[in-house]
Amino acid sequence: MTQTTEALTARQEPVRRPRIHRAWFVAAVTFVTIVGAAAFRSLPGLLIDPLHAEFGWSRGTIGAAVSLNLALYGLTAPFAAALMDRFGIRRVVAAALTVIAIGSGLTVWMTAAWQLWLCWGLLVGLGSGSMALAFAATVTNRWFTERRGLVSGILTAGSASGQLIFLPLLSWMLERNHNWRPAAVTVSLAALAVVPFVWLLLRDHPADVGAKPYGASAFVPKPAPVTGAARRALTVLFSAVRTGQFWLLAGTFAICGASTNGLVQTHFVPAAHDHGMPVTAAASLLAVIGVFDVVGTIASGWFTDRFSPRRLLAVYYALRGVSLLFLPMLLAPSVHPPMLFFIVFYGLDWVATVPPTLALCRERYGEDSAIVFGWVLASHQVGAAVVAGLGGVARDVFGSYDVVWYASGALCAVAALMALVIRGGGRVPAGSLGG
Repeated sequence: MTQTTEALTARQEPVRRPRIHRAWFVAAVTFVTIVGAAAFRSLPGLLIDPLHAEFGWSRGTIGAAVSLNLALYGLTAPFAAALMDRFGIRRVVAAALTVIAIGSGLTVWMTAAWQLWLCWGLLVGLGSGSMALAFAATVTNRWFTERRGLVSGILTAGSASGQLIFLPLLSWMLERNHNWRPAAVTVSLAALAVVPFVWLLLRDHPADVGAKPYGASAFVPKPAPVTGAARRALTVLFSAVRTGQFWLLAGTFAICGASTNGLVQTHFVPAAHDHGMPVTAAASLLAVIGVFDVVGTIASGWFTDRFSPRRLLAVYYALRGVSLLFLPMLLAPSVHPPMLFFIVFYGLDWVATVPPTLALCRERYGEDSAIVFGWVLASHQVGAAVVAGLGGVARDVFGSYDVVWYASGALCAVAALMALVIRGGGRVPAGSLGG
């Protein structure tokens, strides 16, 4: 009788579907924010030829402004991560988006190269650096204890998604209007459009909404604001540089930046145009890289949860180096199957390096890993800045980009060997780097 009553009660009680954890909504807002920030990063490669034609600035001069932007994008990241610990994620990201909108909007009135450096290099570099991958690392560390590799892969893919969305649109604007200014205004408006979503929907910590981090077994109280953001960022750096693993991570990531943002994202479109390919076709190929980058980065996050991060890095860099060595032979006036194969292959590998690099930082540096990763990201952007500038100089001097493709392929082989040398080692005690 008792069993029958229990069975009837079980049938009468409604089946409750598990609620979606708030952490996934925060990750979604973060993803959209990174997509919006990626709009400006889609523009530099498209504007090299129009700015050269309108103002007569050399490609080296324009590439130097891109270099400043890329360097600040990286160097700002560790300080931004510390500022997020002090003032909160929401305030820092909303301010950064506003700075990007101002910098991009002001470019429409520039008449001298120093104004390009100020708006495009300084303001947008600082703003985008405050929403760099250290932002994704901070959100992942605070809101997730499980699925961190997958989440970091998804958030990293946001940058590629922004490229996918904006590259075809911006290149169409350039071709239709024969004017780069509408594209710059579009980027400014895109950055401003994301601000309300950040302010209304993003939260700094699970404790703000009375929730546990995803996968956590116990409630985690919100830590007190950490004062002295700049001092903490520098203290963490000075402690991290005394470990060999930091230099290996920073070195490999510098080569990663050199072979992606610095080289392909900045110079692929003008290089393809040198071979007679229309700008819209070359920009569309970069957009396709963005499609497969999303797939590759999310897959890399899934792999990182299951396999050795250092071995994954070695494979990624080796494959990237081989593909770059073949690229000069594939550039042609039209798009052919071997070029499409390169685009798909390179897209899958584009930032697949981020989840395993972030995992190695977290494994070694614990609660300070977001700031350490910010400094590793700084090396990524310094590498990108160097090649963005040297790529333009090489084009001016040699009349082609071939030497840059070959050199970058060789550097990727070096990065693969460096990744194999990385070892786990004991974790630095939590908080000791910033103490």
